[in-house]
Amino acid sequence: MLKVSDIKPAEGVHTVGRESVAALAAITADAFRDDPFNSWVFGGFEPMHRTFVNLARHIYVPNGFCQILKEDGEDLAAAMWLLPGDSPDANLWGMLRTYWGLFASGGTAALMRGKAAEDVMARHHPQARHAYLFTVGVTSAGRGRGLGRRLIKPVLDACDATGTMAYLENSNPANRRFYNGLGFERVKILHATSDSPPLESMQRVPR
Repeated sequence: MLKVSDIKPAEGVHTVGRESVAALAAITADAFRDDPFNSWVFGGFEPMHRTFVNLARHIYVPNGFCQILKEDGEDLAAAMWLLPGDSPDANLWGMLRTYWGLFASGGTAALMRGKAAEDVMARHHPQARHAYLFTVGVTSAGRGRGLGRRLIKPVLDACDATGTMAYLENSNPANRRFYNGLGFERVKILHATSDSPPLESMQRVPR
């Protein structure tokens, strides 16, 4: 089974913890600013950023595996994973903080859209053990240089070495070629509601 010790990070890639919650959220929100599905869910940048802060703080840092790619001291890319055996759930306080933050910054409509997105993702999440790539994002200053690939490729290499499937939900059709190039293939097109943009579940079998 894939473990953190199986992952050999690339140059400039740092495994991070609670000290980097703000940086993880800032990079991710910047990367997803114009993402169709996330723009629909959150309805604005502030609720998106605030929710990524809470998800990083209450789920992906304490339960999962998070990395930031830096160059010349600048944070340029970030990824948040859950590895096999990691819990996808926040504790009660974390869950309440996340929901309240989304309601306070985005209102009832954003909260309802967020819950619909969470529900459809949970319904279609694979039952087999896998590495789940929740987000990978590159800041506007770092785009077009292959930083996203450099950041997540070592985890995918470790998946291959340990026979571990990888899974993600692609929220932007423009990114399909990037994920296809890393070996991910479409499983299903998901819709949180009848009027939501598509969310593409994608799976990568070990090579």
